[in-house]
Amino acid sequence: MCACLGVLALLLGTSDRVAGHGPKEAPDPPRADHPATYRGGVVTPPLPKPKFTLTDTSDAPYDLWLKTEGYVTLLFFGYTHCPDECPLHMFNIASALEKVRTGVAEQVKVVFVTTDPARDSPKVVRSWLDNFDQRFIGLTGSEAAVQAAERAAAIFPATKAIPDNGDYEVVHAAFVFAYSKDNLAHLIYPGGTTEEDWAHDLPYLVNEDWPSQ
Repeated sequence: MCACLGVLALLLGTSDRVAGHGPKEAPDPPRADHPATYRGGVVTPPLPKPKFTLTDTSDAPYDLWLKTEGYVTLLFFGYTHCPDECPLHMFNIASALEKVRTGVAEQVKVVFVTTDPARDSPKVVRSWLDNFDQRFIGLTGSEAAVQAAERAAAIFPATKAIPDNGDYEVVHAAFVFAYSKDNLAHLIYPGGTTEEDWAHDLPYLVNEDWPSQ
């Protein structure tokens, strides 16, 4: 169960539309006289990149703000036992990164934060992410630390569904934050965002120069 929990009031302005190297179909970088038409949902006002430190899959501290400075950062909160949205998001992003032009993928960091730290140890997260892309960054921590990170990202903390035969599902936000190089998320990508949507938007995101807010 990946029910999409609401971002705090800041996301009320989100638009309704959702959505290797070097594909021929990848768009050219946007020009000042030709602004990008994004397939993600526009966030007004944009959300600041959260500041938190969790544990990466090598058991080292990972300061999100410092480690992703200067990159387009795709941040997603999910869990490895998720039956639908989590693997689909990771698969589509990984596939898109293989399609975009050389140099685009190197400017993108994908960060997955588990919302199920009781089951998602660093080893479990690493093994799961490697099914999609070995470059993906996995983070975990105590339940309190993960919930604090969710609040810092302006989403409600995930909750466990009623256990069934000792197992359980986690209700969590089912969208990806896209923080551009100005450390602001001008866009989010909900469930239903396709590989083609990501391949279209990523070249724009890495070249975007958002006007000052």
